[in-house]
Amino acid sequence: MAKLTKNRKLAVEKIEEGRLYKLNEAATLLKDITSTKFDASVDIDVRLGVDPRKANQMVRGVVTLPHGTGKQVRVLVLCTPDKEEEAKQAGADYVGLDEYVEKIQHGWTDVDVIITMPSVMGQVGKLGKILGPRGLMPNPKSGTVTMEIGKAVEDVKKGKIDFKVDKFGIIHSRIGKASFQPEQIVDNAREFISTIVKLKPTAAKGTYIKSIFLSSTMSPGIKVDTKLAED
Repeated sequence: MAKLTKNRKLAVEKIEEGRLYKLNEAATLLKDITSTKFDASVDIDVRLGVDPRKANQMVRGVVTLPHGTGKQVRVLVLCTPDKEEEAKQAGADYVGLDEYVEKIQHGWTDVDVIITMPSVMGQVGKLGKILGPRGLMPNPKSGTVTMEIGKAVEDVKKGKIDFKVDKFGIIHSRIGKASFQPEQIVDNAREFISTIVKLKPTAAKGTYIKSIFLSSTMSPGIKVDTKLAED
């Protein structure tokens, strides 16, 4: 077993074993136990009572966090020339088509989100083997394949994220930074959880929200009372 660092040990000691924390308590405690020298990410893990192997129990959606994620999101827009100015005005970091398709084919994926339009999906679709494993493939369900290029870019820059339950039934996402105020972390977490609740599959039986954990980069997880999902 790996030896706990001094900071990690102190953090673990501050978390009461077996206790379910209210969301505001967890957010405050999380800031207290985060000791990284950089602005750590705040993450949430929600375990669901679903079987992701069944199509009618897949949980996937998008949410716009009230306070954003705290991360500078690099956006690439793959579009026709008539949409380039709209994309640039909205704040896209990279705009174009053929040159970026070629760059991606040669291994370039130095972006966080790719937005495109239906008419060029034929070209973008060929990049699936490169973009898919990296979670960068545009998808109409997440709003990244659209004719409203400008709005899509603005939404992503403001804190819109997409999420999907993994094969273990867990949804994991970044919802802020350690520099956020506890109230901002709470607002983002509530919005994220309420969105998941709204997406409950009709085929899901029994307890839907099984557990919720808040953590930051390199910190232990804090177990949150799932009753907040019913508020």
